[in-house]
Amino acid sequence: MTVSGRIVTPGGVVEGTLSIDGDRIGAVAPTASAADRWILPGFVDIHTHGGGGHTFTTGDAASARGAAAFHLRHGTTTLLASLVSSPFALMRDAVLAYAPLVAEGVLAGVHFEGPYLSHARCGAQNPEFLRDPSLDELTELIKLADGTLRMVTIAPERPGALDAIRLLAEHGVVAAVGHTDGSYAEVNAAIEAGATVATHLFNGMRPVHHREPGPIVALLDAPSVMCELVADGVHLHDGTLLFAAHAAGPARAALITDAMDAAGMADGEYDLGGQAVIVADRVARLARDGSIAGSTLTMDAAVRQALGAGLSMTDVAAMAATTPARAVGLGDQVGALRPGLRADLVELDSELRVVRVMKSGEWIR
Repeated sequence: MTVSGRIVTPGGVVEGTLSIDGDRIGAVAPTASAADRWILPGFVDIHTHGGGGHTFTTGDAASARGAAAFHLRHGTTTLLASLVSSPFALMRDAVLAYAPLVAEGVLAGVHFEGPYLSHARCGAQNPEFLRDPSLDELTELIKLADGTLRMVTIAPERPGALDAIRLLAEHGVVAAVGHTDGSYAEVNAAIEAGATVATHLFNGMRPVHHREPGPIVALLDAPSVMCELVADGVHLHDGTLLFAAHAAGPARAALITDAMDAAGMADGEYDLGGQAVIVADRVARLARDGSIAGSTLTMDAAVRQALGAGLSMTDVAAMAATTPARAVGLGDQVGALRPGLRADLVELDSELRVVRVMKSGEWIR
């Protein structure tokens, strides 16, 4: 099987054909007349709470399957199921419920955004469930997950946070810094302990000050940290998106959706972690205080936003697939149109709308 168009490879755009060998990517060859299509690697979303009316936050396998199918239609061929701050029983149940979906390839793993987060920067996290990191909880989750757990977001200023980050890193689980009011020094200590991801940089963090640079500067400046960016025009001004992408470079910046179940749905009332959310004009906010509550974004829309902001197609493809895949340990399997990797790709038309999506060598749309 071959696909033709403007093929976005790690080395640049090739007008030609891409061969598919079973479920693997074959060769890329230039041709004189390629189809008027963009061919990008399948998107890799490492931070999403749901979509299409389905959620990951309740630990329900059927709902998780529905959310994954929704995002797959929008080009996301690899995604983590992100939960919000929850009681430990729900965290444990979710790991067990989602393990079969990971084994099946529906999900690439589980991400716990919390509950070890800052009250001062909790955003749309339910403050009822926030608590200090527990090595006992994490040890049990790692054991139960048996490889299913991919990432945990922690506020490094909480007591026990650095030990928790070290534990995660020792077991191959990505430690992310987010929802933090921590100082520049506290965040740098987390990075030294093994944290390698910034959860939605700028959002849920102490802002930058020239005499106390805080978490944003520490994370953006760290060569070992990959920075998540929500490119929906709401979480970040396009100028901020450009600044962060340029400062980190495409190898350290990743587009995420942070989507909730309202993605792809009508405006109205929804729930996130037991809190009422109002979606109006596609923007999700907590009913109680108006805090941004995730997004209604899809990865194809994030790609369009990033391109519209002025980033190049090659850089955006890296930020939407290559970089996030590498950040969670999947870069040797997915995330780029490179021979030998899994044949996941997205075909976009001249207006950057999804035409077809391929996963593991098979067209699903």
